[in-house]
Amino acid sequence: MNDAQWETLSNQAVAAAGVVYFLALLAHLVEWTALRKVPVRQQPRTGVIPMFGRLGLLLTILATAVHFVALLARGMAADPNRVPWGNMYEFTMAGSFFVALLYLLAYRRFALHWMAPLVVGFVLTVLMMAVVWLYSPVAPLTEALESPWLVIHVVSAVIATGAFTLGGIGSILYLVKARREAATSGDDDLATGYVARLPSSTTLERVSYRMHAFAFPVWTFAVLITGPIWAHQAWSSYWNWDPKEVWAFITWVVYAAYLHARTTAGWRGRNASIVALVGLATLWFNFVGINFFSTTSQHSYAEGASAVVSPLERAVDPQLGSGSSF
Repeated sequence: MNDAQWETLSNQAVAAAGVVYFLALLAHLVEWTALRKVPVRQQPRTGVIPMFGRLGLLLTILATAVHFVALLARGMAADPNRVPWGNMYEFTMAGSFFVALLYLLAYRRFALHWMAPLVVGFVLTVLMMAVVWLYSPVAPLTEALESPWLVIHVVSAVIATGAFTLGGIGSILYLVKARREAATSGDDDLATGYVARLPSSTTLERVSYRMHAFAFPVWTFAVLITGPIWAHQAWSSYWNWDPKEVWAFITWVVYAAYLHARTTAGWRGRNASIVALVGLATLWFNFVGINFFSTTSQHSYAEGASAVVSPLERAVDPQLGSGSSF
């Protein structure tokens, strides 16, 4: 296959992944809508409702596999071949992929079935935003990105981003569930609906904490170790007060505060979860927002492209669109 064919395959795989994620979301929504008619104390093990749950999981696995093909083909489309995170479109594709992958890897260990519609909906939304607003044609890496530290730094950053995102979803659901428990005094056996079927607030808070506890050292490695080393190699300075560097450090401080708050009497629970959500906001602002609101960042190679043809259009007609986002 030549480079143009690899790029076409990547564009088609992104479109296909979006369709399969959408079908997975529909399956989970049908499942949870049907469960609204069943009291919490009844757990259907057979029949149509569990079937839709299993279908949603299988479709999510398939969509994640197709998502990976899109990333792989994107890297193979470049000349020379490279890792698929040279601009904001590719970063966002990779970030959403790792959210889905980490969810699947943690699915059985933490019994994350209750997180399914939110995770799939989030990944689908982020992937489609990347397609519509961030798409850039394949181009060679800029000089600053031509380093083995690109792989080490970005992989650790997107893994941490995926885990922090899952932890943030857990924190949101914890706050909702805790409020529900306070309103019902914990007596929810006859209740129906999504919130009533969530695990206890204690379980939600524990799952969220474990996700954050895994992500924090990975983020530390990405931001405070590999990032400065790469910066020194590219720009002869370990710290340049670049907006993306500053916001990455702010995110690190907020999550450090969350982990500290979680162990401090009076802050565990609701207050710590709020701090975690502040961290999630700073994380995604740094991941995407800086590239649109800052004109001084040395990470300008990650800007979103404008007035380019999206992968959905190119999947239909591979001859559409040309140019570079750099």
